[in-house]
Amino acid sequence: MTSSSRAKVGLIGCGNISRAYFDNCKLFPNLDLMACADIDLARAQEAAKKYGVKAFTVDDLLASPEIEIAINLTIPQAHAEIDCRALESGKHVFSEKPFALTLAEGLQVQETARKAGLRVGCAPDTVLGAAVQTCRKLLDEGTVGKPVAFTAVMQCGGHETWHPAPEFYYKRGGGPMFDMGPYYLHALITLLGPVKRVAGLTKVSFPERTITSEPKKGERITVDVPTHIASLLEFRDGTIGTFVTSFDVRGPFTNPVIEIYGTEGTLRVPDPNNTGGQVQVGAAGQGEWKNIPHSHPYAKGSRGLGVADLAAALRSGRKHRANDGIALHALEIMEAIHVSADKGTQIDLTTTCERPAAMRSDLPEFTLD
Repeated sequence: MTSSSRAKVGLIGCGNISRAYFDNCKLFPNLDLMACADIDLARAQEAAKKYGVKAFTVDDLLASPEIEIAINLTIPQAHAEIDCRALESGKHVFSEKPFALTLAEGLQVQETARKAGLRVGCAPDTVLGAAVQTCRKLLDEGTVGKPVAFTAVMQCGGHETWHPAPEFYYKRGGGPMFDMGPYYLHALITLLGPVKRVAGLTKVSFPERTITSEPKKGERITVDVPTHIASLLEFRDGTIGTFVTSFDVRGPFTNPVIEIYGTEGTLRVPDPNNTGGQVQVGAAGQGEWKNIPHSHPYAKGSRGLGVADLAAALRSGRKHRANDGIALHALEIMEAIHVSADKGTQIDLTTTCERPAAMRSDLPEFTLD
């Protein structure tokens, strides 16, 4: 691959998640991660030195004519603003999830991209990995028959036990639905297609939290968002299921992650926060699970895969897979679940999207058409 065919990439936001992007983007021959920026220039300079890239202020990175794609790793409250600024600066964007905090903000990002003739990609790109793509193949082949129902559960005790700066998880744009929900919703949309309507219930079990991780151990957080959300989703194909996200589960628990119940059996989907994990199928009338080998590559953590797929799509003209259509639909689902809880009624969705094209299984890792 020639240097001219490689997409020059700049990363904005050198926080906790940036390490995965710095490491993994180097593995894709169609990406040249050449620069980073942060609101704290010293942090950008430290990351630049560690990873061998240039350090910029956010303004200077957005103004750089060299950079074709901006990766937005800022805090969720800043995603839409940075997305729009990057687009207005003539750059395609790949944003961490969610790419905006409200449907209105998401529509603004989409409109900004449309006017500029640019593309928007959005995490999670874990759904492009081995586990979810294997599950999609099994569903498409009818291995468990026609999907009838599903269960999806993400529960833990909260991020204040491990994250170095966990406050934003309990402010606007945080909570278990907006933080972890995109992994599950993007996976479900990839597997089952778009959602028709939702209903939800929410609560705050612990109005105040104590940080137990360093360096802020002992500091207290006032919780401003629901931390336990139970919801019902009806997909346009008729599949109905339950989706629970929680930061309020303190003791041992059995976590089914995602199970899809079909007319001929059950498909167990591994944790969509990762690209790997054991895929299992239980046939109708049988009491045992069968382990299914991965049919696709990217079984190990491959954040940056969505950026590489966006770059490949820009060169070939095809649609990129981790796209703004899915991101906007997932965003409306999350927002609608909270609105449903507040209003005590079901919410019909106004957006829809296409299932993204399946990943190819015949290409070696780090090679995208």
